[in-house]
Amino acid sequence: MRSVEILLVEDSPSDVRLIREALKESTLPVRLTVARDGVEATDLLLKVQAGYETRPDLILLDLNLPRKNGREVLAEVKASPTLKQIPVLVMTSSTNDEDIAEVYSLNANCYIHKPADLQQYLNAVRAIEEFWFVTATLPESFHFQHLVSSAGLGAASIGMGASGSVCRNKSGF
Repeated sequence: MRSVEILLVEDSPSDVRLIREALKESTLPVRLTVARDGVEATDLLLKVQAGYETRPDLILLDLNLPRKNGREVLAEVKASPTLKQIPVLVMTSSTNDEDIAEVYSLNANCYIHKPADLQQYLNAVRAIEEFWFVTATLPESFHFQHLVSSAGLGAASIGMGASGSVCRNKSGF
């Protein structure tokens, strides 16, 4: 079974560690690639476009990054004909309404406020996995449905609850 490919664009070593820990308990095989800033992320995505790197199935993107911020990375991903279908989840410490509106205007698939509490943080990462790899229906070109049926997982309902996360479509639902 092919692993789920996640590109994590995050400059905080502690956040990278938390995400790795949360994904260790995954029922699906997950391969996490980490880019520590926006330039590293776009360099990797250029290699994906050229066919030299594996295309990520999901991008977890921080907004506040060195060298190139998350908004710039998001705009480049969503402007690319070969990358624009990759779900991009912005996971950041910002609760600013302007940031939320801006990333949705750039076609982010989700905006998640990083919880301060360790357990809520882990729950948020697990909810991301559950929703995007089990519940969501994605185009045939994505392999999630095969992974889900191979892992014996069924549909599940998701609620981010008190973690402070916001995940809604562009219509606000």
